[in-house]
Amino acid sequence: MRTSSTMRKRRAVKKVTSRATGGATSKAVKRSTRAAATLAAGALALSLTACGGDDDNGSGDKDGQGDGGKQPAATVTLPRLDGESLEVAAVWTGAEQENFKKVLAEFEKRTGAKVTFVPAQDPIINFLGSKIAGGAPPDVAMLPQPGAIKQAVDKGWAKPLGAEATKELTENYSQGWQDIGKVAGKQYGVYYKAANKSLIWYNAQVFENAGAAEPKTWDELLTAAQTVYDSGVTPFSVGGADGWTLTDWFENVYLSQAGPEKYDQLARHEIKWTDPSVKEALTTLAEIWGKKDYVAGGASGALQTEFPASVTQTFTGGDQPKAGMVYEGDFVQVNIGETEAEVGTDAKVFPFPAVGDTAPVVSGGDAAVILEDSKASQALATWLASPDAAAIHAKLGGYLSPNKNLDASAYPNDVQKKIAEALVAAGDDFRFDMSDQAPQAFGGTPGKGEWKALQDFLKNPKDIAGTQQRLEADAAAAYGG
Repeated sequence: MRTSSTMRKRRAVKKVTSRATGGATSKAVKRSTRAAATLAAGALALSLTACGGDDDNGSGDKDGQGDGGKQPAATVTLPRLDGESLEVAAVWTGAEQENFKKVLAEFEKRTGAKVTFVPAQDPIINFLGSKIAGGAPPDVAMLPQPGAIKQAVDKGWAKPLGAEATKELTENYSQGWQDIGKVAGKQYGVYYKAANKSLIWYNAQVFENAGAAEPKTWDELLTAAQTVYDSGVTPFSVGGADGWTLTDWFENVYLSQAGPEKYDQLARHEIKWTDPSVKEALTTLAEIWGKKDYVAGGASGALQTEFPASVTQTFTGGDQPKAGMVYEGDFVQVNIGETEAEVGTDAKVFPFPAVGDTAPVVSGGDAAVILEDSKASQALATWLASPDAAAIHAKLGGYLSPNKNLDASAYPNDVQKKIAEALVAAGDDFRFDMSDQAPQAFGGTPGKGEWKALQDFLKNPKDIAGTQQRLEADAAAAYGG
């Protein structure tokens, strides 16, 4: 069984979840048109530097309902389920779990059903296997990547969505988000929670002192980095101790430079990691990873820096933080919350710059999958596919929804709102995290496969050919040839 890098990322953020208003992250994919990618990047660039406000519920409403606690107006029809009970399993903890429970509580109010949240352990597929073997599977599970959904289907655990849930999903989600929840043409998953993983966060004071500007292209990013360096601050913080951060760097560069078709082929191992397109992406990455003094602590320091520290060290230290920029997804806000920096003023963000023709849009997510088919479980899937459910969670912060009919005003600050708008604006032009699509042995295991190969590459960015050969050997073994 494989553990997704999304799961491990969640653990990396877990240290700060209890103090963050929004909760930790999970990570959202398929299909593409270049025009939509341009639109997404443009939408994100418009106002990501706007002031952000607090990440709590802007209305001051404790239950996250908004409007002084009034029940949201219903846009989805749910059946009465008095006397019915459901269990929902997810690996979410802390505020992330508590906020989701508020979404479930509203479902209880509307239907009369009783819903129990079941804390799951990583990897969730193993956890579900033990529950099923014991004859006590949860009714619904939140699965963090397409591979987990396919595993659940292949094992005969997952049940297809019914007509009502499918109808709600079709009305509220782009085709791409529907497709990643399908297996063999049947709809199994509702991608309830998403992540925008094509963002670079920066220390606004560092940029102002240096006279650096937000870049839109890779060359402009290199110029900004040199400007920051010349001002006396190391340009980049890299959490290299967590190999998944390095796969995310690679995926953004590769998607923008090689294009979506090649990205899909590499994700399925239909082309080899020795392909010239991989060489080109690694060569591009080396322009930052291999540049002397461009990475905080150098390669050895970065390889000892875990993801949370890579963020906090960028936004502490006054005018002399350890770095001016840090790459990662919208969930970086959780870790910024551990510092005194304010998102939108002290900590700002821009889209990952275009390396090729268009800026990349890489995402991740968590999908609701039915394990025990019933009227109640189908109703819950329908509820989670609705804008009503997404609006409750969005108000609480730390959450992104791919639901295109969710009013963006539900998000608690301008930064979160613009990140969400960019995700939706991408339409079908996004790609799911490549390492989360790979077998665990290659894309999701510390000290092995892609994680280890890219950590070695960070240590020695000149060894492009050797890195490609190691990546291909490990991929071939994991994919079965």
